[in-house]
Amino acid sequence: MSDLIESVRPDSLLPALVLIAEDEAEIADILVAYLQRSGLRTQHAKDGHEALAMHRALKPDLLLLDVQMPRLDGWKVLSELRSSADTPVIMLTALDQDIDKVMGLRLGADDYVVKPFNPAEVVARVEAVLRRTRSRVPAATQMLRVGPFQIDLDNHQASVQRQGQQQPLELTLTEFKLLACLMRAPKRAFSRAELLVNCLPEGDTQERTVDSHISKLRKKLEALDIQGVPASVWGVGYRFGSES
Repeated sequence: MSDLIESVRPDSLLPALVLIAEDEAEIADILVAYLQRSGLRTQHAKDGHEALAMHRALKPDLLLLDVQMPRLDGWKVLSELRSSADTPVIMLTALDQDIDKVMGLRLGADDYVVKPFNPAEVVARVEAVLRRTRSRVPAATQMLRVGPFQIDLDNHQASVQRQGQQQPLELTLTEFKLLACLMRAPKRAFSRAELLVNCLPEGDTQERTVDSHISKLRKKLEALDIQGVPASVWGVGYRFGSES
């Protein structure tokens, strides 16, 4: 399948995803509530190892990283993260010493919040860092085109070219998000975990739910004699198409 892709900013489809690495459940719950109330998506890692694994799988827009965590502390997580990624990081710590702040900044942290903190202030800092880091990404069109498929992200419309004309696709919100996510990188295989976080409502937590939505999307496309979209990738998840 030939493809023509018009670049799209990552934030054009969904609110930013914030990964909260915090071993104290009460603090994590408060941060989740405040961030979601501000329209941001969240995921929670309970220790350093889980934070790195979730970062690799979910590719969050920002990491709220507690310093004193079990298994792997925040300094080690930040150091390992910076060896391969430039995800914005805000450190959370009970330590209020200048040397700790300097260490965090030298390791590549973008900001530093000392406990106890006002959750509203944390949200404000998150939003400020996201504005600063996302402004570095050049503006781009809000249209995706891959083969006969076309998605207008501004107007939330999907269509496919049939006999020289664009035929609208009647998709649910989740099906639209799945198709758009896959079209943004048609050669890439997305894991179910990535699709779950990026495309499904907050209440859905089971990866098998992704399979159900993909199946319904396929059936709608097969009714238009479009086969193999989305394509299954054994042991991984899905990509846009087997010929993309």
